[in-house]
Order: sequence, then C-alpha cells, then structure tokens
Amino acid sequence: MTLLAEPTPVRTLRAKVPAITALFWITKILTTALGESASDYLVNAIDPYLAVIAGFALFVLAIVAQLRARCYRSWLYWATVGAVALFGTMAADVVHTLGVPYGASVAFYAACLGGLFVAWRRVEGCLDIHSITTTRREVFYWGVVLSTFALGTAAGDLTAHTFHLGFLASGVLFGVVFAVPMLLGRAGRLGKVAAFWAAYVFTRPFGASFADWLGKEPKLGGIGWGDLPVSAVLLVLILACVALIARREPEGAVAGDIRVADLQGATA
Repeated sequence: MTLLAEPTPVRTLRAKVPAITALFWITKILTTALGESASDYLVNAIDPYLAVIAGFALFVLAIVAQLRARCYRSWLYWATVGAVALFGTMAADVVHTLGVPYGASVAFYAACLGGLFVAWRRVEGCLDIHSITTTRREVFYWGVVLSTFALGTAAGDLTAHTFHLGFLASGVLFGVVFAVPMLLGRAGRLGKVAAFWAAYVFTRPFGASFADWLGKEPKLGGIGWGDLPVSAVLLVLILACVALIARREPEGAVAGDIRVADLQGATA
C-alpha cells in the first residue's frame, strides 16, 4: 500500500505592521498632531539646531529598534511612528527656514514620495503594507512614512500660510480630502492599497493643522492653548490608544500575518 505524502504546510511570515482599524487611524492622526506641536515647542524652547539633532537621534534609535524586532510589537511600532512624526516635521520646517517656498518643498517631497513608491513597486511588486515581511520592504515602508510626514507638513503650511486659509480651514479641508479615498475604498471605487496610502498621506496635514489651531496664539490664527499643553494632552491620548491596541494585538500577534503563497500573487 502506497502512503500519500502529506502536503507541505505553507510557511507563514510575521508582518510587522498593525491591523488597519478605526483605532489605527485615530492613533495615526494623534501622532501627526503631536509631531507638529512637539516639534514647534522644542525648536522654540531650546536651541533649534540641538532640537533637530535630538529629533534625528531619536528617529534613528527608533528605526533601528523597529528594524531589529522580529515581529510586530505595538508599543515599539507606535513609538517609531511618533519619532518619525517629530523628525519628519522638523525636516520640512528646516527646508523652509533655508528660504525654500512652501510650494517648492511640497513639490520636492511629493517627488520623493512618488519616487519611493515607484521603486518599492518595481523592486517588491506590491505596496500592500501587510506584505512587509522582509527588512528591505520595511525600509521602503519607513522611507515612505517619513516622506508622508515631511510632505504633509509642507502641504499644511502651504494652505495655512501661502494660501491664507488659516489652521482651522486647512484642517477641515484636509479632513475632507482624507475621508474621500476612505469612502471610495469602502465603495469599491478605489483599490484598497491606493485608498490606504492616499488617506495615509493626508492624515499628516489634517492632524497638524488642528494641532496648530489649538496651540498657536490668536494673532497667528490659533486659540492659544500653547504647544506644550497641546503636546501633553496628545501624548496622554496616544498612550491610551496604544494601550488599547496592545490589548487587542498582543506582542507577536498575527494581525498582519500572510502566507508566502499569497505574497507571490500580491499586487498593489
């Protein structure tokens, strides 16, 4: 009697990104707001060059720790997002302090983001964040995330200052723009991957505009709460959200796990 060999089990890889839920988007928007308010506070409270160097050091430490991790860990992931938000904001602001107009910096960061998307797609064949199961893919991912923060910072400043919309109107504008791809994706009119990244880009100016509106003085178009108090409140809210995420997605959770066989046919 010939025994049939059992089928070889499909090996699974552990993705290092969270599940995309409403809580994910809330936390992401809060981190964009914190990046704006914390950056503005630090560059004014201490030497701006020292603040940028510290922001860059924090960014490098967080990225290295995230890349070295073997699986998704909620606290580490969101700490990395926060570090990227802080340094990405500083990077965009530094370009403007050098005399580069907001329109030019928006075009530059948009070109950087587009170039990263093209390179990622050509090299890996897929832009789905839940296919991020290798270090190279993760490097592409964090490069894109950093670019979205820098682009969003410049875009928010462009509408608020150059177009004279102010912080509140800019926040409302970007809130609408953020919602459009989400709704199109749910309606099946836009691919899920494209809808995700389109919405992701606009979370940055959406959150940052409202952070500026809350923190800046009335003469600058805000309501004057101050960057430090706004940063403190945002930090508390983020910690609460991440604690909730950590309960739902414990360390090493399989929220983003996919099979190797699925990766072979994945398309953006």
